[in-house]
Amino acid sequence: MIRLKHRQPNCSKLPRLRFYYPLGKTISLEDRSHKICLIGAGTSGLAAARHFSSANIPFDCLERESDLGGNWNIDLPCSRIFESTHLVSSKTLTEYSDHPMPEEWAEFPHQSLILGYINSYADRFKLRDHIEFDCGVHEVRRYDQGGWLVTLETGEQRLYSKLIIANGHNWDYHIPNHPGEFHGEILHSGHYKRPDILRNKRVLVVGGGNSGCDIAVESSHNASFTALSLRRGYHVIPKFFHGTPIDVCGNRLHWARMPLWLRRFLSKIVFFFLLGTRAGTGLPKPDHKLFESHPTVTSQLYYSLRHGDLTIRPDIDELCGDKVRFVDGTEEAFDMIIYATGYHLSFPFMDAKELNWDAERPNFHLNIFHPKQDDLFIIGMIQPDSGQWGLVDRQAKLVARYLQSLDQQTEAGSRFQERKQAGARQEPINYIRSKRHKVQVEYYSYRLELEREIRKLEKQLSKESLSKTSPASPAKASLSHA
Repeated sequence: MIRLKHRQPNCSKLPRLRFYYPLGKTISLEDRSHKICLIGAGTSGLAAARHFSSANIPFDCLERESDLGGNWNIDLPCSRIFESTHLVSSKTLTEYSDHPMPEEWAEFPHQSLILGYINSYADRFKLRDHIEFDCGVHEVRRYDQGGWLVTLETGEQRLYSKLIIANGHNWDYHIPNHPGEFHGEILHSGHYKRPDILRNKRVLVVGGGNSGCDIAVESSHNASFTALSLRRGYHVIPKFFHGTPIDVCGNRLHWARMPLWLRRFLSKIVFFFLLGTRAGTGLPKPDHKLFESHPTVTSQLYYSLRHGDLTIRPDIDELCGDKVRFVDGTEEAFDMIIYATGYHLSFPFMDAKELNWDAERPNFHLNIFHPKQDDLFIIGMIQPDSGQWGLVDRQAKLVARYLQSLDQQTEAGSRFQERKQAGARQEPINYIRSKRHKVQVEYYSYRLELEREIRKLEKQLSKESLSKTSPASPAKASLSHA
């Protein structure tokens, strides 16, 4: 019989919990209530670890995988990228705020460089020492006497004072339940890795987001035939305007304080001159205004369509053996279907009622803070219209500052607490209602809001506290191993 011992001597007031497994192991509850439990060491979890570490906030970072990189480590089971993946947002608006990507890198770096960048971030801020690899979380629930009871996949149980969830939201596949059966191969875009599986096949890609369009274009150069099935029309925008990344151009329009209608007007003119009209491409007309949904950013889709290498099909009506029937009544034979249809927002290790669940997502202030509880936070539960890591970096910094403000009982912390209890923020853009947009945020305004809240909290924090937590000055990333 094996017993997991307490590691802290101050556990006398905490009942020891034991439960028995078929193999006869006895598991004891370990008191780590002086620490925060951080679930996940992907790009969001690393940002949280960086700011908690610099703020001297005790925490454990629990990571299910055996190595760093998360979605950007193609060799890990959790990875959802493929071999030719590049950033879809510019490096300038993607990078962590205090860890720039090298100037000599291209504007949209390859995934192999990004993995090196993530490792260099962890090494620079010595984050590996805080991470427990191969440490999956099985269940999290509130403990009767306060705190969070965390049960690991090994059966070990720990008690923590607070919980930070950074497990990501691009891992739980969503595949539409089309009627009928398909005799060919079906896979989700998250399973797609290399184009060799496409050769000499008739491929149908379903979904017009960034992944769907990238895979469809790659398939058009490798498969014998490729079609892209679209349920509705999307606004397709190019990656560059006069050599400048398109999201940087959009950021400049925000900086100039242009109203939404003017940004739409100018953007439509630019996209028209860069891409032309949809005539002859087969792309359906969008049923929503520009910027009311996450844009599809690609400079190659129109190229493949106008060269006849790729063709558009409507939504699927039924799977018919080796054929697919579309909603317009046509049928066509395919060997493979790739569903680029997104992911469910999932937190399988805890009850949804703990997450203030509303409209298929946790209803958290700024998508970070539970409105009523001060011991539960989510980092990375956003889908911006540009880069993400700079935003999660600010999210993590805001959480660290808030926890410090609560500890020091500042007025700024109390006022922020009142604001988050009043209700979640409203986006400046009325995004269309769809699963894809339940955590959508507009990059520029969201970043400004995070920065404003950080400044308000920092203003009242003691100079001594801030001197210990001020971030290292920006420096060029050291990526000798990238």
